[in-house]
Amino acid sequence: MDTLVPCLDPGLPLGINHLGDPYARVIVSPPDRDPYAMYEKVRAQGDMVRSKMGAYVSPSHEICNSVLRDNRFITATFDEASMVPITLVKDGEKIVNPVQDSFLMMNPPHHTRLRKLVQPFFTPRALKDRTASIQKIVTDYLDRLDGRFDVVTEFAAQVPIQVIADLLGVPDDDKATFARWGSALAETLDGVWSYKQLKNLHATIIEYNDFIDGLMDERRRNPKDDIVSHLVTQHADLSREDLVATSGLLLFAGFETTVNLIGNGVLKAFENPHTVAPLAQSPEYAEGFVEEVLRLDPPVQYTIRWAKDRLELAGVTLPKGMPVMLLLAAANRDPRVFPDPLKFDPTRSNAREHLAFSAGIHYCIGAGLSRIEGAIALHELFKRFPDLAPDGPVARRKSKLIRGALRLPVRANETKRSLAVKNS
Repeated sequence: MDTLVPCLDPGLPLGINHLGDPYARVIVSPPDRDPYAMYEKVRAQGDMVRSKMGAYVSPSHEICNSVLRDNRFITATFDEASMVPITLVKDGEKIVNPVQDSFLMMNPPHHTRLRKLVQPFFTPRALKDRTASIQKIVTDYLDRLDGRFDVVTEFAAQVPIQVIADLLGVPDDDKATFARWGSALAETLDGVWSYKQLKNLHATIIEYNDFIDGLMDERRRNPKDDIVSHLVTQHADLSREDLVATSGLLLFAGFETTVNLIGNGVLKAFENPHTVAPLAQSPEYAEGFVEEVLRLDPPVQYTIRWAKDRLELAGVTLPKGMPVMLLLAAANRDPRVFPDPLKFDPTRSNAREHLAFSAGIHYCIGAGLSRIEGAIALHELFKRFPDLAPDGPVARRKSKLIRGALRLPVRANETKRSLAVKNS
């Protein structure tokens, strides 16, 4: 997962003069509104669109991909980006923000060092060994569903939190709390807009720190085969801040990306009913289905990079410190890369060229895990419920950065469900 959103420059108020500005459009658009028409308006202005708010915006796949891979651009720290940090202290010790203080927000060499510590848990071999357990988790949660249910809260959110909690070594009794923390953090990724939201964020971060401190102490005494045990026993030189932030980032990124991938996948199946039968019948088709969901409706909509020094990009001179907003979701619909870009085609040959998981050194470390979870979850869901259908309005997440359903009520025909189970 790759996200970073700067606070708006207080010297640049969002007044009437900014209503047509591409950066302002993205930042102030209603969080639950479909953003794709807005992205196309930006595309119509060019590949590098200058904002009056001191930034450039790009919907171009070529530019987004190149910037993400270019070491002349950085993921700015909060100080570098003139952002407003949320720093808490309890009993004289810093309360660690699992996103703000993680390697997600770092540049080499610190980013490289911390990322390498957890990379072994996300190699293709490690993920292959975990596939059977993911299959069992999906089946277990499907067994609890019947007739009418909310596919997000009762399934899409349950599977990834169980998977990532098992990876981290979180006891079963604490997994529901993990899900609540993940949702609270997701709501603040594109800004804190009220005192109530800020208060909730503070409480969440403090709760998380207390929990992970206790879990790390327990794993030092009784290590197991999980990431927290690995970090505290094999890397004793790590600071407490790095330990807490790294564990928290894996929790958050592993949860938010996948729950929205599954939810968005269900919505795409409803919009494209001709895909449901092959999705239910073929695990291989499900893999392509997931890639097309990630391309056409990705969980993470955009990210930002800063020019480390004065440089040239696509014929534009960027001064040192100039931010470039990379519209990943728009890049994934670039017609120069994806012919007929609005068509949902799970057999699309180059779908994996999407930027839903970023690119370069910040390519999502859990991308492979999310793909496996998404493909298994969607394949098994529609295999079990082949006539799954909407059963009420969709409630969207209140975020411009993270796109997904908060609630998605559905219904299934019992007769067909029984036949699907019998034949499975």
